[in-house]
Amino acid sequence: MAAPDIEPPPVVVMGVSGCGKTTVGTRLAAELGVRFIDGDDLHPAANVEKMASGTPLTDQDRWPWLHDVGRTLRAHEATGLVLACSALRRAYRDAIRCEAPGTVFVHLDGGHDVIRSRMGARSSHFMPASLLASQLGTLEALAEHEPGFSVDIDAPIDVIVGKALHALSEPERSTWTPGQQPRTSASSVWR
Repeated sequence: MAAPDIEPPPVVVMGVSGCGKTTVGTRLAAELGVRFIDGDDLHPAANVEKMASGTPLTDQDRWPWLHDVGRTLRAHEATGLVLACSALRRAYRDAIRCEAPGTVFVHLDGGHDVIRSRMGARSSHFMPASLLASQLGTLEALAEHEPGFSVDIDAPIDVIVGKALHALSEPERSTWTPGQQPRTSASSVWR
């Protein structure tokens, strides 16, 4: 798959645990010719230990991490970056955009059963499947004013990445600002 000729913005591949953020993010970054960073690697050890024990993070746990995510995106604005981060709530995405205002969010959207089966198939991840219900309960869909779009994950990886690349390459994106989301012929991927 050849990436369209675009200047990639800072991109956050977002969604609940098990939706494919790392897999899609890695492929998307490769297609765009930019670096990929897994936001989980930016968590302090205390957060990882808490999640591994089955305890959901509190907002107090998240705020410093979210600001680190935003600063990491800002540090790569000139070169582009794809970063995987749950970014489940609008307030979390706002915190990221405070640090990196040009960030675009790619929400990997899928049903409970699809995500639960993917979580069961992976190994050596600190997030237990028991926290899926908590994450789905916390998830707030992208609002009209947020720069980003959703992609249905009940599809092959090539289709998911292709939809994300198409949406990121829309000509209107060059003048896209928060509050102005393009509506394109690929409207099925835009929210």
